[in-house]
Amino acid sequence: MWTVMDSPVGELRLVEHNGAITAIEFSPFSAVGQSGDGRPRGDRADDHPLLVEAARQLRAYFDRDLKEFDLPLAPQGTAFQQRVWHELLGVGWGETASYGEIAHRLGMTNAASRAVGLANGRNPIPIVIPCHRVIGANGTLTGYAGGLPRKQLLLELEQDALF
Repeated sequence: MWTVMDSPVGELRLVEHNGAITAIEFSPFSAVGQSGDGRPRGDRADDHPLLVEAARQLRAYFDRDLKEFDLPLAPQGTAFQQRVWHELLGVGWGETASYGEIAHRLGMTNAASRAVGLANGRNPIPIVIPCHRVIGANGTLTGYAGGLPRKQLLLELEQDALF
């Protein structure tokens, strides 16, 4: 099941399967009802309770009223990707970490930074699993599946020390 919501970073498609969020997709979306890899997404269900709650939490996040999401998540990926995505959940609101820092948190060396970056880029549940909070070692914004302007906007949204 899936639904679409408006947001400051454009339309988002929220996808649910078996009682958990499995994807948040930035527009432009892949073919309706399918992911980029051709897996079916199911039917649109704007009134599905989990999708309604996910949209509510995302709106609260964009309004700066929510700093931690409380949603059942089931991202699909390799064991390594799962480890990276789990580690991303520990990078809190308004914080950033480098790819190397994430590698170190996983017990690896800086040499694993590229692998962390690749896993980060395959995160199927952006925003909720905050891959936008991972930056280059020198503090620069680096690649983001949703595009660097979206990454910049999300990071600026979280800089509440300015407000």
